[in-house]
This record gives sequence, C-alpha cells and structure tokens, in this order.
Amino acid sequence: MFSVIFPGQGSQIVGMGKEFYDKFKIVKDLFKQADDTLNFSISKLILEGPKDELDLTVNTQPAIFLISYSIFNVVKKEFKLDLNKAKYFAGHSLGEYSALSCAGYLDFVDTLKILRIRGDAMQNAVPKGQGGMVAVLGTTVEMIEKILTQNKENLKAQIANDNSEGQIVLSGKTKDLEILIQILKDNSIKNIKLPVSAPFHCELMNNATKIMTEELNKLNFKNGENKLISNVTSNEINDPDELKNLLIKQIENRVRWRESVINMMENDVDHFIEIGPGKVLTGLVKRINRNVKIDTVNTQYDIEGLKI
Repeated sequence: MFSVIFPGQGSQIVGMGKEFYDKFKIVKDLFKQADDTLNFSISKLILEGPKDELDLTVNTQPAIFLISYSIFNVVKKEFKLDLNKAKYFAGHSLGEYSALSCAGYLDFVDTLKILRIRGDAMQNAVPKGQGGMVAVLGTTVEMIEKILTQNKENLKAQIANDNSEGQIVLSGKTKDLEILIQILKDNSIKNIKLPVSAPFHCELMNNATKIMTEELNKLNFKNGENKLISNVTSNEINDPDELKNLLIKQIENRVRWRESVINMMENDVDHFIEIGPGKVLTGLVKRINRNVKIDTVNTQYDIEGLKI
C-alpha cells in the first residue's frame, strides 16, 4: 500500500514547477486562478523570483501548495494515475493543507486563501528577531525533553518538529535559544540555528492561533476521499470537524512527522510518494526506515517512472 505525502516550508526554490507550467495547460490555468485569487502574480514570483520575496512565509505557503496541487493534478489527469487509491495522505506542517485539498476536504481557492492568511499570521505572531528555531541532530526526543524539563526555570523552548531519527527542531524566544544552544554544546549535542524569522509550532504562535481559529471556522470542509494523518496526533483522521480543530492546534503544537511515518508503516504502508518541490520528506522517510520504497515526484520524468 502507498501513502501520498506533501512537503512544507523550506522546499521552495525560484523556478519550481516551471517544467509543468510550460508543458501543461492545466497548470497554467491553476497558476492564473491563483493569481486572480490572491490579487497578485504569485506565478511570476514562483517562476522568476526574487528569492527573498518567495522566502517570505506569507508567499512561501501558498506557493508550495500551488506547486504540489499542480503536480498532483498532472499525475491524475494527464497521466491517469489514481493517487486517491492511497491508503493515507499526509503533509508536513503547511503540507497538511496540500494533503487535505488534494484529498478533497477543501477546495483549491479556499486553500490558497487560508494559506496566505496562515503565512501572514505566523510571520507576524512574534516581533522580528525575538524568536527563532534550532535544529538538533543525532539525539532522541526523550533526551531533548529531559534537557528542557531540567532547565525549565532558566529557559522556555518547545519541540516544534520531530522530523526523523536524530533530527529534531526546537522553537522559542531568541534569548532562550541562546541559553539552550550552550547547554546542547555542553552535552556534545550538535545543533544548527535555522534561518527562519519566527518560532513556528510553539506557544509563541498564540496570536496566529486566534486568527486561524476565526478564519478556519469560516470555511466549508467537505468529506474527502482519503484518510489523512494528523501532524498533531500522528493518527488517521477523516472527519471534517475534527480536522478543522486539529489544524487550529497544529499552529502551536509539535509536528509529529517521525511518529506519523511509523504509524503509516505499521498500518501496511510500504511505499511513499512525495508530491511537490524538493526531496525533504524523502530524506526524512529514509532516515526513519531505509527499507520502504520512496518516490519523489517533481518532474515529468519522475511521473513517467511512477508505478502504483
């Protein structure tokens, strides 16, 4: 059995999706619809840059979704491969919105609009420079939780992403992360400060949660075709109301990607298909289990070699 997975922020590059845009009318139509929906040329930003504008969270989130959704539709409609035969759909953070839209829970236009709002809300939840994220390599979630508990009087930080074996991302205020980085060094734990402008998936995103609660409750979620795997619980879900609540919780909670992949594998998934720009999730899945089959689909050549 296979699962379809969708990447999150960080996979974007200028020119992503250009091959599909040049070759397929369906993609040109989706790009135009996105421009009309967002009232600016996101297509030009994706295809031509500049990179620093594409990297702004408010632009990155709808842009990555647009590419993932476009490729998904090329695979289904141009190559007649039924990705909705998948046992599960899942996505990493913003990728969860790509998953629910491709599975039919939320229409294309509504997803673009909500991701534009989400990107803006997350970007502006904390004043610039006051929060950040740190990747921690080569240790366990249990070890990091122990360090955070032991130092809770001196600093406040949260696990934002449990990505794979030995790759964890922490969020917090800049001053707290500086203390934490020193503690990690003292414990010989490798860490890298990430080039992000906000501390995603932690309590500092509270203002974004308030905005997204109001905005998500305006939307009409439908019954989708596939079961989704929730970032918040790492368990399957296909109830629209529960899905909406979990998307709200997702803003401040840990992305349980490692557990999500393990749960899918424990439920007979032995093939993952990553749809969208980059190969980030492919790398993470390989770190979790090298024996499963993984296909990355972001070129026509990739689709031609795809067997489901």
